[in-house]
Amino acid sequence: MTAQILDGKAIAKELRATVRDEVQALTAVGHRPPGLAVVLVGDDPASQVYVHNKEKACREAGFHSRLVHLPADTSEDRLLALIDELNHDRKIDGILVQLPLPDHIDPETVIERILPTKDVDGFHPYNMGRLALRIPQLRPCTPKGVMTLLEWTGVQLEGLDAVIIGQSNIVGRPMALELLMARCTITVCHSRTKDLAEKVRNADLVVAAVGRPNFVRGEWIKPGAIVIDVGINRLEDGSLCGDVDFEAAKEVASWITPVPGGVGPMTVASLLENTLQAAKLHNN
Repeated sequence: MTAQILDGKAIAKELRATVRDEVQALTAVGHRPPGLAVVLVGDDPASQVYVHNKEKACREAGFHSRLVHLPADTSEDRLLALIDELNHDRKIDGILVQLPLPDHIDPETVIERILPTKDVDGFHPYNMGRLALRIPQLRPCTPKGVMTLLEWTGVQLEGLDAVIIGQSNIVGRPMALELLMARCTITVCHSRTKDLAEKVRNADLVVAAVGRPNFVRGEWIKPGAIVIDVGINRLEDGSLCGDVDFEAAKEVASWITPVPGGVGPMTVASLLENTLQAAKLHNN
């Protein structure tokens, strides 16, 4: 068996085109374009790349985009004051504060300062709570993108045994809530999990989000399983790889995401979808 590749880049391109068409339809009847503010604190190279990609996607979708780049020594109070300003800006529908933040700024305080209706990352406790209660509004972007990829496979998710490796608030926990809402049976694994390999071997669906290159071995994968690799790791030679040993796993799985070109583009597409959704909420 050789797995079918879930081409996140191609699927995201279609989603972004759909968002662009909806934006054009909104502006054609007199609505303003959706507005996204991206806040970057410091000069982390990876964060700068992510922000550039998001800005480019916004422009292509016809959004109003605002980038605020603050120095690394910006105080937490200054950042919170900026968020207050953006919360009251009627041209801004979504606020994204790029993580990670400098150590002297508490990310939870920052996330909770963003209005829930402008929280297009989906990290605010209000939006996470709605997801937990099965009444989602603005959903965390990466898990949302993963669910779109899974829909693309045409596989019935209901009843599948799903293993998520990683318990972060950004991916692991909301991913578990998404899959539980889809009626999967969920196991969330982490650094204290016993016999991880055996748990993965019994999974119909594996979502790897641990941040360790090639951590999930091909022999762990159940024949015919769906493998979603959220990880993106840079090796010493400068190349990128995921958390899953792709070459080995693709010989066993039924579907698998590549790295790069799998989940990453879907995260950006989901951000655009969330910003458009937030704009519609504000228009109403």
